[in-house]
This record gives sequence, structure tokens and C-alpha cells, in this order.
Amino acid sequence: MGIATTAGASEATGDTPVDEHRSEAVPMTPDPVASVGDLHVTFRRNGRNVHALRGVSLTIAPGEILGLVGESGSGKSVLGFTLLGLLPDHARTAGTVSVAGADMVEGSPKALRKVRRLDLGAVFQDPMTSLNPTMRIGKQVAEAAGSEEEALRLLTAVGIPEPKRRMRAYPHELSGGLRQRVMIAIAIAGDPELIVADEPTTALDVTVQAQVLRLLQSLRDELGCSIVFITHDLGVAAQISDRIAVLYAGRVAEIGPTRDVLDKPAHPYTHGLLRSRLTLDTARDQRLAALAGSVPSAVSPLPGCAFAPRCVLETPACSTVPPNPVAVADDRVSACVLPFDEVVDALSGPDTKVSETFEGTGPDTTAPPSVVARDVTKTFTVKRRLLDRSGDNGGKLHALRGISLTVGHGESVALVGESGSGKSTLLRVIAGLEKQTSGEVALAGGHRPQMVFQDAGASLTPWLSVGELISERLRSTKMSRTARNDAVAEVLDRVGLPLEIAKSRAGQLSGGQRQRVSLARATVVPPSVLLCDEPTSALDVSLAASVLNLIGDLRRSLDMSVVFVTHDLSVARVVADRIAVMYLGRIVEVGPADDVINRPTHPYTRALVDSIPDIDRESRILAGEPASPLSPPTGCAFHPRCPIAVDTCSDAQLDVRLEGIPGSPHQVACIESKAS
Repeated sequence: MGIATTAGASEATGDTPVDEHRSEAVPMTPDPVASVGDLHVTFRRNGRNVHALRGVSLTIAPGEILGLVGESGSGKSVLGFTLLGLLPDHARTAGTVSVAGADMVEGSPKALRKVRRLDLGAVFQDPMTSLNPTMRIGKQVAEAAGSEEEALRLLTAVGIPEPKRRMRAYPHELSGGLRQRVMIAIAIAGDPELIVADEPTTALDVTVQAQVLRLLQSLRDELGCSIVFITHDLGVAAQISDRIAVLYAGRVAEIGPTRDVLDKPAHPYTHGLLRSRLTLDTARDQRLAALAGSVPSAVSPLPGCAFAPRCVLETPACSTVPPNPVAVADDRVSACVLPFDEVVDALSGPDTKVSETFEGTGPDTTAPPSVVARDVTKTFTVKRRLLDRSGDNGGKLHALRGISLTVGHGESVALVGESGSGKSTLLRVIAGLEKQTSGEVALAGGHRPQMVFQDAGASLTPWLSVGELISERLRSTKMSRTARNDAVAEVLDRVGLPLEIAKSRAGQLSGGQRQRVSLARATVVPPSVLLCDEPTSALDVSLAASVLNLIGDLRRSLDMSVVFVTHDLSVARVVADRIAVMYLGRIVEVGPADDVINRPTHPYTRALVDSIPDIDRESRILAGEPASPLSPPTGCAFHPRCPIAVDTCSDAQLDVRLEGIPGSPHQVACIESKAS
């Protein structure tokens, strides 16, 4: 397998660029399921041309899983939509795209609909935007499958428990993992030759992510279909892909077999992505390695290699002509002006750039703790029409069930667990945005914490400038306008943003910039506690590393505590002094970050660690899904999924609480773990 090129250059029309420096031909696998040749895609937005793809060529073999990786803005999703024939009408294309022998560029709308129905399947990141919220699951799957009997067979095939009952459910009644399985059932209904999966696991918990990856692999093996798997996480790509194609700024950086690309990247960009990844072995006492800079604007492509301004191996030749992918080894291509061996030698040696180290910043035990939560519960009343038909439990959703947690002055504590475990609810109770049903939450000095959310764009007022957003928090200080402007300039500098951004609005900023603005707004008046609700989960690995570095810098310089919610244990380990693992509204284990990750005691914690996708090991699957907080299991809530559960674990009279482990700072809520 390798790069496929067309025999002659396709003529572009209008302002669509034509690459005069064509890729060198690489032998193509006979009869590929899909082939892309010198593809250019341009959009017209706000009177400007956006060059989303600039000369992409590749092929996809029958039964192959091709991982498509790169940062946001690299063109991954545009390529996926082109393969599906779903580009908007205003998009201008040049080049060739063939799927199952059909022309996806020049084909008529009727022909494209036929290909999508018979030969293509699609799975997107958020199934709730693809599923009809007013239609039962069974009917939606039957529309694609042709009958309710076939829909039931498909739901069974993708591993949905109690498929007959789920047929009558609406999308909102299913968990995120089950909704994604429904989307996969719809995608395979027509026995497709190619499935395009666009970030299908990004929004999922690590345990559900492992299940979906395994499901896609098994379906490929059973059905023989090919899959284009789009992701920004090389660790996820490593779990599922036969080959990896790395895209950058609308062009192919390199393509090759997964193991070869990860072991010996042929392009400096791939090396930068690998270096920016967080793993369970990442040093905790150093600044995280972050890929400097950002993807250049697609409005004004650079004349030479688009990666040159960020490249550690940049040469004068890089700024002249865009390098095209050429064969550099068996079944490998790379778009770098430097010879393959020279790139590998330069990048495989020890990292000469020494990361800044810092002393551990544990809690100040001489000062009062920043947060003390004692036996906190939070119960929501749910309307009867939304209740699960299997039992409404009086219409009470038990989000928090006896949480006790202390966060020391200057300490960072990470809350981890699957969706529905109560992490965000606990954060909102600490922030005062929700009132606990019972129990007590005490804050040092009575100061109100500040929150940073996952979607910074949604939490920033769109019609206010950045300067106005930040200065809003200064109005109660009775500072003069000049003093407020100075404070805005100081905090922007502190979070690594130029002063000119103060005049911009949130919609004009990148995702990383918006998150930095959120941090600036939260810390312009230094809080005693910063509450972070998944602030990096939607960011590329390089942006996530830079934001985590910034949070650490702010914590140390402002002497504040941090409570950090995440589903990524690799992030939790580097950002926190301690990790608290939550399951169905309770903390099941808490202890020093390294101890919890390297020596997990609770079976649930062990399952979370084993589920983490990594390049050098296969993730393990935790069976089942969390029970509904409307009717949590009796005894230990984890017992229906626990591999070491005994009869006592389900006893209704059993009240499992955190207890210390002799000789360890750990606390665990498990009768079997403590016994062993």
C-alpha cells in the first residue's frame, strides 16, 4: 500500500490551487476500496478562500483500517466528508476521489446517494447530533436496515444489552457508549465497503472507548469492510490502525504501517505529535513537552513546507517549495526535504531540549485546607416521563452519595471516573452553582472558587471583547479604568497571550486561545481554588500540554488549590498531587497520584488504568456500563461489573466507605481489596 496518484493533473477551476509539484508515484494495491488523487478542496468564507486540502493522495485497501491523524485544522474531517460525498455545495474541488468505483467528485447527487446507501457507512463524534431525538432507536435503525428484524439483529451484533428493550428507547435514554453503538449499527446496515469514523471515541470515557475500538476491529474482521478512523490521538490510532496517515495543514506529512510510523517517524511533525502525548510514564516534575506554535491559517498557505516554522530540523530549502510525499522505505512515504535516514537519526537520539523542572507543590499543611466536603449528597428530582421504565426509584437521581474530601492549601486533586460518576456535580457543589442536599462544604476564608469549563467558547460571552470579559471581574474592586486595563494586560501576559487579543472576540480565537482567555478571566482576581471541568479534553495533544503547563504555572505563582475533573488518567497523574476515583456518586479510592496509577487498589481503578489506550500495549475492556443513578445497585455499586465480587458485595445492608490501608496514604472502599 502507498500513495496513489492520477496519471494526469486535474485542472482546478476558479481559485482552487493546482499542485505543480506532483507526488512521485508509489505502487498502488490492486483494486483499492477508495483512492484519492491530488485532491484539493477550497471553501469560500467571508470573502476569502480557505484551502482545506492541498494535494492529498492516498489509497485504502479492502479490509484495511487507515488511521488519519493530525491537529485540528489539518484537513482530516474534510477528507472524510469528501470520501462520503458530503461536501457543501459551495466547496470547490480538484483531483479525484473514488469509492467502490464511484466518482465522489464528479458524480451526480443521485449517484452519490446510491453509493452512500450501498457502499458507505459513517460514524461521527457526537451521535446525539446524528440520531433523531424524537424517534425510537429501533425505528431509526430499521430505516437503514430495512426491517425491525434486521434492526434487532444489528443491535445484537454491535453488543447492545437487552436489544429488544432498547429498540423502544429514545436516544436520550441511552448512554454515550450505547448511542455510539447504535450509530455503528446504522453504519453497517448496508454491508458497506468503507466506513468513515470521524473521532468516534473522543467524547467517550476510556472504558467505553476501549469497547468501541474493539467493536470496530471485530466488525472489520467479520464483514471485511475498510475503515478510515479519524483521530487526534496517536495512542488511539495505534490500537486500531493497520496504517497511519499523518495530515498537516491540508497535506500528507507521512503514511506508513502503524508500527513503523510510531517507532521511526519519517516526518518531524509526527515526532512532535508523539513527543507531546501524555502517557502513564510522563515525568511529573517537568514541564510537559508541547509542540510549539500552531497549524498555519488555511487562508494564506505558506509557500514552502507548512510545518517549517515549528520544525526542529528546518533548513533554508523548507521555505521554498512544498515537499510532496515520496517513497522513503517499503510501504512508506514522507513529505520532508531531508532524507529519511537523516530524519530518523536526528529525531531518535536523546532529547537535547531539557524541560524545566520544578519542586513538588504539595499542600501547605500549616494553612487551613482550601476545601472541606463532609458527607455531601446531591439528589435531583426527575420528571416521571423521563424515568427509566425499569424502575423510577421515586423519581430521585442520586448524583452524590456521601462524598467526603479535603483539598489542602495549594494542593491539586484530580477527580476521575466514567460519565455519571458525579465528578462535575461535585465540582458545581463546591463552586456554589448547586446546593448540596445534605452534608457540608467549607471553603477557606469563604472565598468563592472560579471555574474553567470544557467548552471555553460556550462560557465566554460572544459579543464582548476579551478585554471586556476579563475586566468584568474587576468591577467590584473599585479600580480605575487605567488600573483595570493594566490588570488585563498583566493577566494576558501571564497566560501567554499578546495584548492585541484584548480587542478580539471569542469567536475569532482558536480553541487553545479561548481556553487561555478562560484561565485569564478566572485568575485576574486570584481565587483560592480553581475548579477545572475537563478543560483539555477537546484540545489537540499539543494544545492540551500547553494548557496543562499553564494551569501548573498559575497554581504555583498564585498559590492556589486546583480541583481538576478529567476522564484521562494520564492527565490526572501529571496535573494532580492526589487522585480521587469516583463511581456512581461515591469516591471508591483516593491517594497520591503515582500510587493510584501504579498501584491501584480498587478493582474499578485497576480497570480504568487497564483501559487506557497506549502505543506500546493493548487496552483491556471493562465489561458492562455503570448502572443508572436513578436506581444504583445495593451494597457496592460496582459489584455487577467487578471481577472479584463476592455475595457480600451486593448485600443491601453493606455500606462500603473509604478506609485507610495500613502503611499507605491510600484510602479504598472495597471489602475484597482490603482483605487481600
